[in-house]
Amino acid sequence: MSTASVPRITLILFAVAACILIALPALADSQVRIVRLSDVQGSVQIDKNGGLGFENAFVNLPVVQGAQLRTRGGRAEVEFEDGSSLRLAPNTLVEFAKLGADDSGKRISHINVVEGMAYVDWLGKDGLTVDFSRETASIDHAAHFRVDTSSNLSSLAIFKGDLEVEGPSGKFALEKKKTATFNGAEDDKYTIANKIQEDPLDSWDKNAISYHDQYAKNNSSPYGYGVSDLNYYGSYSNVPGYGMMWQPFFTGVGWDPFMDGVWGFYPGFGYMFASAYPWGWMPYRYGNWMLIPGMGWMWQPGGWNMWAPIPRYTATTGAHVTSLVAPTGTTKTVAVGRGGVGTSTMLSSRFVVNSGSAGIGIPRGSLGNLSHLNHQVAKSGFAEVRPAPQFSSVSHSASYGTGASRGSMAGPSGSMGHASPAGHTSSGGGGSHH
Repeated sequence: MSTASVPRITLILFAVAACILIALPALADSQVRIVRLSDVQGSVQIDKNGGLGFENAFVNLPVVQGAQLRTRGGRAEVEFEDGSSLRLAPNTLVEFAKLGADDSGKRISHINVVEGMAYVDWLGKDGLTVDFSRETASIDHAAHFRVDTSSNLSSLAIFKGDLEVEGPSGKFALEKKKTATFNGAEDDKYTIANKIQEDPLDSWDKNAISYHDQYAKNNSSPYGYGVSDLNYYGSYSNVPGYGMMWQPFFTGVGWDPFMDGVWGFYPGFGYMFASAYPWGWMPYRYGNWMLIPGMGWMWQPGGWNMWAPIPRYTATTGAHVTSLVAPTGTTKTVAVGRGGVGTSTMLSSRFVVNSGSAGIGIPRGSLGNLSHLNHQVAKSGFAEVRPAPQFSSVSHSASYGTGASRGSMAGPSGSMGHASPAGHTSSGGGGSHH
């Protein structure tokens, strides 16, 4: 396949994407930003600020200014461009009051934690403002903290860094390893404790941060969101004639990158495609998909100067590919294939990884050596695994305890050590491209 010529359908897709971007002056002048719903576990809903109210949320849905996320019994994570993350505990409502940039290009993020508990791991490249109760916390540097708010009582605990806090009772600085508690019945009068009361969900938050830290190492792209998932769920190869290419594990014969996902409608933006795959952010927003002879569909990194609402790919007559034509005449979320396949918070003690699943059904960090498992699936068509709970202490030690970190945009990835709780048995027939 020649990379020099671009088939007509690719040109059409580029034209469609360009028209959408032209219709969005906010994107063109970098004043409005779009971030990623990076993890969804259990019941999570999104209000896209289009007057249609809340609807079911799926992993990789874009999050725009004015949107709200609500967790019922579930949990959710949002990743920002630099890799900073926001995690929502069950029964939490968060509004993205501002996702923009100033004239110099500096990103501006303003989040309102309406109720419930949220964790923020801010990497400090741009400023962040967080509202809760009647308080406003601001930072322009790295910090890690927890906000827990209700109508009667709210608290702010600082794990790392420090925050400037301002509310009805004045302005003060809160330092690391301290907790401020605000009494709603007394005009948010606050007290400061020189300790942090541990919450059961703290381990979930900390292990999620460890996952991102481990798998986002040596990133050479200009963005941090999505990198850790690429390095966990797939690997890079230097393909002659194409350069550095990335491919997910467990792709299988007949798999194409667009066969599972949703078309989500956003007021002012139109329809945007969201992949159902847990790694499915950057390969659908930047770069280009190509069908490589003898290897299958692979993603070519690049195109960092234009955010794509519709994925880019080089068309081919060699295999079927799911059409990337946005729906018309409706504002409902439209499913493709299995739609936005969710991740349950309740994993069974065993499940089967099939060829062609491309990682769907494998929660982040629940299994160790996916490269080794991929080879098993390539030989037999499927493998039965025993996962650890996502980001549990067992999963953490198994995933990181004995192996080297995966590769990155800079080169091919290595392999992790064997995961002790993730025993694999395999049987059957079939194949996978690796």
